[in-house]
Amino acid sequence: MPEYPNRQFLDFELPIKELYEQIDQTKKLAEKNKKIDYSANITQLEELIVQKRKEITDNLTPWQRVQLSRHPDRPYTLKYIYKMTTDFYELYGDRNFSDDKAMVGGFANLEGETVMFIGQQKGSNTKQRQMRNFGMPNPEGYRKALRLMKLAEKFNKPIVTLIDTPGAFPGMEAEERGQGEAIARNIYEMFTLKVPVICVIIGEGASGGALGIGVGDKVFMLENSWYTVISPENCSSILWRSWDQKETAAAQLKLTSEDMSGFGLVDGVVPEPIGGAHWNYTEAAEILKKILIDNIRELKNIPAEKRIEDRIRKFEKMGIFTEA
Repeated sequence: MPEYPNRQFLDFELPIKELYEQIDQTKKLAEKNKKIDYSANITQLEELIVQKRKEITDNLTPWQRVQLSRHPDRPYTLKYIYKMTTDFYELYGDRNFSDDKAMVGGFANLEGETVMFIGQQKGSNTKQRQMRNFGMPNPEGYRKALRLMKLAEKFNKPIVTLIDTPGAFPGMEAEERGQGEAIARNIYEMFTLKVPVICVIIGEGASGGALGIGVGDKVFMLENSWYTVISPENCSSILWRSWDQKETAAAQLKLTSEDMSGFGLVDGVVPEPIGGAHWNYTEAAEILKKILIDNIRELKNIPAEKRIEDRIRKFEKMGIFTEA
């Protein structure tokens, strides 16, 4: 995890940056004046940083949570997998067209349990972002995900999906290769998988791009993630013909983990380290790891037929509609 001064700060995190700058200045004074002990001052500033991190995240607006979910230092799918598991063996290709770098997956050892991990992967720099297509999978990405799910089912291994995407890739070539069909097929097939399936939104959970790997026995959201049918910017551009109302759109969409939990659309909210997951990768992974282990054990004790029935009923109950 990058430490200051390489760390990047969002606008509402600038008070934290100022405290780090004060620590730097104090350390420089300590080097010049060896006879004076500045350790107490530094410790006090470090405590203030933790307090400020908590204060900021306790009072975030929906739009600020969206920004936090996109934080450039936030851990992505592979980071969680490597932090939570051992012996991760990544698998490639959809056996039809190509390998989509925006979707990753493979078997890994989670505290003695072999688990199939699948998720969208973003890049941490410009070159990687381009290679990963900014976390927006093409049809072959969803078909690769389905191939890995079926492989897990064949060997009777639980499945964990980690969702973090601004949406499925909307390009013409993706539509030509059947983007809609690939996502719909995944949704259909995930309902009848005979193994336990746990889905976790770790960052952005936008539209069908998220739902394409989002049907499970349990669905969780990280504290500073979001989940909705459309991004605030695109919602604003449709309703107000401009991105200027994105903050209003974020509030009206009710997209935060707290909102989703209140609506009963997710089974729980996974707490993050103080200030967000980007402040402590190891702690964020350990919190999620415990929840995954507990739920996998619970789901394995339920017969497959009962799990499938419960999974279908779970999603049937979502939303309200009237038949004419």
